[in-house]
Amino acid sequence: MTAFKDHFSDRAAEYAVYRPAYPPALIAHVAQLAPAHDLAWDAGTGNGQAAVMLAEHFRRVIATDASEEQLARAKPHPRVEYRVARESSSGLASASVDLVTIAQALHWFDHARFWPEVHRVLVPRGICAAWMYDKMHIDPEADAVIHRVHAERIEEYWPPERKHVDAKYADIPFPFEELPQEEWSMSARLTREQFLGYVGTWSAVMRARKETGGAPVAAMRNALAPVWPEDPEDVRNVVWPITLRVGRNGP
Repeated sequence: MTAFKDHFSDRAAEYAVYRPAYPPALIAHVAQLAPAHDLAWDAGTGNGQAAVMLAEHFRRVIATDASEEQLARAKPHPRVEYRVARESSSGLASASVDLVTIAQALHWFDHARFWPEVHRVLVPRGICAAWMYDKMHIDPEADAVIHRVHAERIEEYWPPERKHVDAKYADIPFPFEELPQEEWSMSARLTREQFLGYVGTWSAVMRARKETGGAPVAAMRNALAPVWPEDPEDVRNVVWPITLRVGRNGP
């Protein structure tokens, strides 16, 4: 099995604060597709964002992640049990799970080992739902600055797995009866500094800091200043398009 590539533990606190929240309607949508609502498994849960939302629809949620530091920052919930585990070894009983979710994490997984585990734990006709979000949109001027700084200071430091996000997961095998899905998006109202806090959680930004000693977030702050000055009352709508893939387990 491939070694665990830990891109986020050293920024777990920032991740918990700055990562955007998934739309409740998206969670409700995938939940209602499940054949029952006894148990959900949220794989690669990170700080438990999706797991806590799933708990509003399921009697129990098992949320796993390989990063102990991420789980230490997860929000407690009486119906959510957090476990340190890789994607290929959930510790769940066979044919016990109604819904498996993977929120912004599938590109990090060893798919050859993960999919057999999903098939093993899902009940017949159980549902697997994976989603990801990519480049956000703010307004034309801010977008142009962000894309330029990204190209100049950040892009080359993305891990290889980033290619799956760029492809919107279309290049990842999805061994289920796939169910067509509509387009989704999520949004947040952010100040410039809150937005830059989110940028600071990108794995490429963390790698750029380590390898070059550079400050890509500071560079983006300086570049944005003319079009998005520092002002706690200047709150802008940030929108991320979401790609959702949903499949049903056979037979």
